[in-house]
This record gives sequence, C-alpha cells and structure tokens, in this order.
Amino acid sequence: MLPYLLRRLWQMLPTMAGVVVLVFVLFNWVGGDPSYLLAGKMADARAIANIRAQLGLDQPWFVQLAIFARQILTFDFGNAWSTGEPVAHIIASRLGPSLTVLVPLTVLETVLGIALALAIAFVRGSLTDRLVMVACTAGMSVSILVYIIVFQYGLAYKLGLFPVQGWGERFSENLLRYATLPILIGLAVSVAPTLRLFRSFVLDEVAQDYVRTARAKGLSERRIVWVHVLRNAAIPIITYVMANLPALLIGAFLLERFFGIPGIGREVILAVERSDFPVIKAVTVYVAMATMVFNLLADLLYQAVDPRVQLK
Repeated sequence: MLPYLLRRLWQMLPTMAGVVVLVFVLFNWVGGDPSYLLAGKMADARAIANIRAQLGLDQPWFVQLAIFARQILTFDFGNAWSTGEPVAHIIASRLGPSLTVLVPLTVLETVLGIALALAIAFVRGSLTDRLVMVACTAGMSVSILVYIIVFQYGLAYKLGLFPVQGWGERFSENLLRYATLPILIGLAVSVAPTLRLFRSFVLDEVAQDYVRTARAKGLSERRIVWVHVLRNAAIPIITYVMANLPALLIGAFLLERFFGIPGIGREVILAVERSDFPVIKAVTVYVAMATMVFNLLADLLYQAVDPRVQLK
C-alpha cells in the first residue's frame, strides 16, 4: 500500500506542473493583458505601465511563471483585483456556506440514489419500474430554474415553511433554517439522473453469473441484492461520486444566487464577470488539486470495497 501511495503522490507532481503551465499560458497569453482592464477606458500609457509593474507583467515570462508557482506553494494568490480583498480570505469565507448546502445534498443524493436503485432492482421490468423511469425522464426535462421558482414561491413565499432568502452567522442556523430549501431543490433536481445511472449499475450486476449462482444456492433475493450486487455495483458508484466531489469547490451558483447564500459559486461567477484573474486562477488550481486527491481516494476505496482489486 505504501509504495503505491508514494508512487501516486509522485505522479501527481508532473500532472500538477502541467496544470500550472496550462493555467499560466491561458491567463497570460489567451486571456489578454489585464492592465488595460484594471486601468479603465480613460487611462494613459503611464498608468498602464504602473499597473503592469505592480502585477509583474513587465517581467520575463519565466519570472512571471516563478511568481505564479510561488503563489501556489504558499497558497497566497494576492488580492482580488475587483475588491482588493485577499483571495485566500475570499475562498475561506465563501467555501463554508457552499459546503453547508452541497455536502448534505451530495450525501442525501448518493444514499437516496443507491436505495432507490436497489429497490427498483427488486421490481425490474415491472410497471413500477417503467413508471419510475418515466418520472425520472420527466424530472430531468425540467430546468432547475423552474424548480427554484416553484419551490421558492410555493414553499417559502406562500406557505412560509422556509425563509425566501438569507444567511445567518451560526452553522446550525444556516444548515437547519436557510440551507434546507436549497438542499431540497438540489435533491429534486439531481436524484432523477442519479437514480437512472445507479439503476444501470445495479442491473448490470444483476445479470451476472454470480447472481444466478447465488439464486441456485437458495439465497434470498434481498440478500443477493443488498449484499452481493451492492458490493460489486459500488465501484462505479464510487467513481461517479468521487469524480463529482471536486465540484464542491465551485459551489452551486444558481442556488446561491436565488437564495442569497454568500458561497464560492456566486464569487466565482462574479470573478468571471469582472475578469478577476487571481480568484479564477486560485479556484482553478484548487479544483485541480482536489481532483487528483479524490481520484487517489477513489482507488483506495475500490480495494476497501472489493478486496480483489489490487493496487500496483
């Protein structure tokens, strides 16, 4: 196990170096000169030169790349161009509200998707199975904007079950009061595609020879599905879940925008609208790091779920 971990961590270094070079090229050459954006329309050449000197853009490219690498190593991406707020403080202060919504949503979506997929496996091919698939298709055809407007108007504005908007100071207040309706909306939107995907994973396993062998031995259908099928279907489910976890760092822009949640998703969209490169670069690098880490965790979970998987 230890040699495998060390080798995977070593392989992350060239991958991360490639990401750093790619981000540097995209923002420094493809993204244009940010000094013109910061100087405004009425700026003269002297003001633009001063801004270029402050940003280090008058330095050779390898010096600029070294500055960017140092920012990554120290987790200090400077200040946001639009507000002057430190990028590290922006991410630290906005990530909490986003995770307050997205972590419970991801857990509920995964657990509910697995439970429903296994339940559907019991009645596969029946009228109930077809009706559930039709309902999933109909649910996936509706835009998330419709869910937000209907739920916010009906449950929050008309019935008063939840606050229409807002965010507090305490975690428990935010989770139980302000984040409940966004979580319900996110669950209503995401459970249909998740159920269809997990159902396909489960039905692929139900058709395998070992399931027929288990039935021939007299095992109950419940034990076959919940023990043997679930264990083998867990690997693609783990792949799906772990691949989606890095997206938690990007937040849920629409939910945060409609419900006034001061999360990282809303901050990223504002940074894109303002061409605030330090914020965008920091989030891009952090998402790349998280992707590599969660891929490694997924490989470790494969072996934990199925001992036949060998990490070499």
